[in-house]
Amino acid sequence: MEPGGRRQTIRMVEPMPSYSEVLVKSFTCMNNAIAECKDCGLELSKRTLLANASLSATEGLMFLLCAAGWTLLRKAASRHLFQPFAQWCDLQPRDAAKMPESMWKLMFYTASWSYTSYLLFFTDYPFFHDPPSVFYEWRPTNEVPKDMAIAYLVQCSFYGHAIYATIYMDAWRKDSVVMLVHHVITLALIAFSYAFRYHNVGILVLFLHDVNDILLEFTKLNVYFKNRAGVYHRLNDVVSNIGCCSFAVSWFWFRLYWFPLKVLYATCYSSLQSVPNIPFYFFFNILLLALTLMNIYWFLYILLLVLKVLTGRVAEVNDAREYDVEDTSRPAEDKEYDHPRNSAKDGWHQRNGIIKDKWL
Repeated sequence: MEPGGRRQTIRMVEPMPSYSEVLVKSFTCMNNAIAECKDCGLELSKRTLLANASLSATEGLMFLLCAAGWTLLRKAASRHLFQPFAQWCDLQPRDAAKMPESMWKLMFYTASWSYTSYLLFFTDYPFFHDPPSVFYEWRPTNEVPKDMAIAYLVQCSFYGHAIYATIYMDAWRKDSVVMLVHHVITLALIAFSYAFRYHNVGILVLFLHDVNDILLEFTKLNVYFKNRAGVYHRLNDVVSNIGCCSFAVSWFWFRLYWFPLKVLYATCYSSLQSVPNIPFYFFFNILLLALTLMNIYWFLYILLLVLKVLTGRVAEVNDAREYDVEDTSRPAEDKEYDHPRNSAKDGWHQRNGIIKDKWL
C-alpha cells in the first residue's frame, strides 16, 4: 500500500513475443473486435472522434508554421551551406546535385533519433523494454508530457514539409510515389496518435524508424564523396560499403523484427487487454500494417542491391531506387546537370542530378 491508503499495482514486464504469437494473437483480437462491433460505421467514428480526440487550433497553427519553417530552413541551408560545400569539395556534378538532400535529411534524422533515444533510455519511460505499458492507464483526457509534445511537433511538422519536399524538392526516384504514401500515412499516424493520446506508442514507432534514415543518408554521402576533385578516395568507398551493410541489418532488425514484435503486438493485442473498446482500434492498426508492408517493399530494394553486389552486376554501392544516369531516349541538351529545376511552375524533377520530366 502507498501512503494514503492507495493500492499500488505492480506489473510484470511481458517477454517479447515470437512472430507466431504476434500473428495468432493479433488475428484473434481483430477477429473478435470485428464480431463485437455491432454498430461500426461513419456515425460511430464521428461520435468516437468528437468524444476522444483532443487537438486545439493553436496546435494546428504551430504545425503549419513549423512545416513552412522546415521548408524555408532547408532551402536556406541548401543554398548557403550545402551547395557551397559541395562546390568547395569539387564533387561530380550529379553528386553535387544530390548531396544537399542527403545532408539535410542526415542532420534532421540524427537530431530527431537522438531525442527519441533520450526519451526512451534516459528518462523513466519504460516503453521500449515493456511495450504493452504504452496503453497502461490510458485516458482520452491524459495530458501529453512536454518532452513528448516537443518530439511530436517536430516530427509532425517535418513530415508535413516532407510531402511538399518529395514532390518539389527531392530527387525523383522509382519509389517516390510510395514515399508520398508513406509520408501521408506517417503524418496521419503522428497527428491522430497525438489527438487520441497514443503518444507513448508513437514515440516508440519514431525511434524504430529514424535510425535507418541516418544510416541511409550517411552511406549515400560517402558514395557522393568518394570521387571528388577528380580523385578516388578509398576511405569513403570502404565506409559506404560498411554503411550499406549496417543499413541492411538495421532495417531488418528495427523495422521487420522489433517493429512487429514490439509495436504491432502492443497495438493489435495489448491495447485491447488494457483498454477494451479502445477508440479507433482498426484505423491505427490498418495504418501501422500498411507501414509494415512498405517496410517490406523497401527491404526488397535493399536485397536487390546486395544481390547485385554479390553477383558482380554492380561494382559499387548505389541507390537501387534511383534512375540510371544515362538515358539515350533524350537529346543531349536535356542531360545538363546545371541548375536542377523542381518547381511546380516548370514541371520538372531531378533524377540523379539530371533534369527529367515529372510524372505523378
